[in-house]
Amino acid sequence: MRTIKRIALLLLIILLVLVSRLLIKTGFFRSIEPQFDGKILAKVALPGAEDMMVCHTDSIVLISSTDRIPDPHGNEKKGGLYLIDLKAKNFDPIPLTESFHQPFAPHGISLFKKDSIYTVMAISHAGQEHSIEVFELKDKHLKHIETLKHPLMISPNDLVMIDEDQFYFTNDHKHTEGFGRMVEEYLGLAVSNVVYYDSNEYREVADGIGYANGINYDQNRELIYVASPRKFTVRVYSRQKDGSLSFIENIPCGTGVDNIDLDRDGNLWIGSQPNLLRFVAYVAGKKETAPSEIIKIVYRDTGAYSVEKIYAEEGIEMSGSTVAAPFGDLIFTGNAYDDHFLILERSDPE
Repeated sequence: MRTIKRIALLLLIILLVLVSRLLIKTGFFRSIEPQFDGKILAKVALPGAEDMMVCHTDSIVLISSTDRIPDPHGNEKKGGLYLIDLKAKNFDPIPLTESFHQPFAPHGISLFKKDSIYTVMAISHAGQEHSIEVFELKDKHLKHIETLKHPLMISPNDLVMIDEDQFYFTNDHKHTEGFGRMVEEYLGLAVSNVVYYDSNEYREVADGIGYANGINYDQNRELIYVASPRKFTVRVYSRQKDGSLSFIENIPCGTGVDNIDLDRDGNLWIGSQPNLLRFVAYVAGKKETAPSEIIKIVYRDTGAYSVEKIYAEEGIEMSGSTVAAPFGDLIFTGNAYDDHFLILERSDPE
């Protein structure tokens, strides 16, 4: 009997340690104090604006929008890509994919400009299918070019284009269902990856990542950044000539980092969820809100980084920020499940 009690006590201790570790690692004990040196300039009615990209040259914002809350019958709703012309200064989203009739639920997006034409890529989760939809954007008109699919698109989340033919994408899970996925999520297993397409073949170029999420490319420094929200870090890789990645370091961020945007100085802007368990409860409809946080990772000439908190809010204005795309004194910040996104205006954009 004593042996059984000791074993039971040991198992209880292990369980408590695992639960405590989960709570700490997901930001459960963090207190969120509102912080922002600026104001909310606009709330734009567009559901699930999960990813955004700013093109400074042409003063446009590309937005990926999907209403991820099923209708009363459990049917998924079609999403779309939108464009905001910042020269117009009215922040009205222009729909780009109304004539694209196949199932489309865009998630991560990327674009690459050559001459006067943009190539746009969008990860789509339509039903149980994963794909990358390729478009051409010219003069606010979008034309569908092709659909890309591959067995390595296990659970694609975000992507970044190197040129019109080469790109990287993240898989945020290794297991897509069942016990494997549950264990992966609750234990925070670092088993997701990054896949590279070199215009000829797909191949894994990085693995061992805890929920690989946002990804971006710094062309000047030849660096690839990958967000690992489950580990509260941004992973930094050196990009080699053959497209392979060499791990350099982790940047601790203290929050659940999501999509990564770069400003003109090479600094990283990231929409984040500081309390991942609260965010999961919000997605499941068990909480009305989830906190949002925006951080800026400043690159120093010495090669070091510093992390600055730009914005924090309990979720009353917008829940679960996923992206923060800067443009001058403006920050376009979106989310995965709200029916609107925010445009913030900084008082001191430096």
